Amino acid sequence: MPTATKPRKSGKNKKSTKYTAKTADKHELYQLSVQNVEAEIDFVDETYTALRGRPAQTVREDFCGTAASACEWVKRRDTNKAVGVDLDGPTLEWGRTHNLNQLPENAQSRVTLLQKDVRDPGPEGTGVDVVLAMNFSYWIFITRDAIRNYFKSVLDTLDDDGIFICDFYGGSDTMTEQEEVRKISKHLTYVWDQRKYNPITGDMECRIHFKFPDGTQMRDAFIYEWRLWTLPEIRELLGEAGFEDVTVYWEGTDPDDEEEGNGEFTPTLQGEADPAFICYIVSQKKKRGS
Repeated sequence: MPTATKPRKSGKNKKSTKYTAKTADKHELYQLSVQNVEAEIDFVDETYTALRGRPAQTVREDFCGTAASACEWVKRRDTNKAVGVDLDGPTLEWGRTHNLNQLPENAQSRVTLLQKDVRDPGPEGTGVDVVLAMNFSYWIFITRDAIRNYFKSVLDTLDDDGIFICDFYGGSDTMTEQEEVRKISKHLTYVWDQRKYNPITGDMECRIHFKFPDGTQMRDAFIYEWRLWTLPEIRELLGEAGFEDVTVYWEGTDPDDEEEGNGEFTPTLQGEADPAFICYIVSQKKKRGS
């Protein structure tokens, strides 16, 4: 997750652990530095309710990793259910231990974690109200056919009234080989490393490193090999996949700091030419009012 705009974490770190490279857990650091599942699920809940006139009940988190969003979803209401899908077994197991097993038993029973390809989630991942693909994880599909086929699979597994929500990272800074450093707390510094970018193919290699006050570092905690897609390409491919309404939700500006977002995302066809931005894309299976 780039820090070029800001990390998703709201700033209220839940732990004041004095980390070192030897004692730190990379998944815990990722959740502290990259994810803000509370704000993310707020957006999902509010957007679905606004579009459908009722709250969503079932969410599938594709590329779920530690399933933090899935677990946050079931906390919201006793009727909420979540499915997390990811190919990486050890990461799913970490999520079971550190996220899922920390929930009350009733909430645990409403989360299903599947070690499967997101393009084939099976019956347990079908018929859901919302599918999420966050942190640009769908960029792992580097050809138009591959990413279109993923979008088609999402469409086919949604409920008739379902929606697909993904986020997107764009702006001129995305094409620059650079490191962005962000201090998360007095005990943790996060480094987003855009290591390589090929402007001919769009191939991109990004890494996440962590630095600690004792001078130690956790290098290459996460490595991503992606294609850097543009926002018009993704909107077109979602339409080609069969979504009838593809809408960008753009973040507003903090009135006290025009270089910072205010955390409020609204639908629009007019964005700002920011060097780095993060937005949401909401794709509906049916047009509004149809």
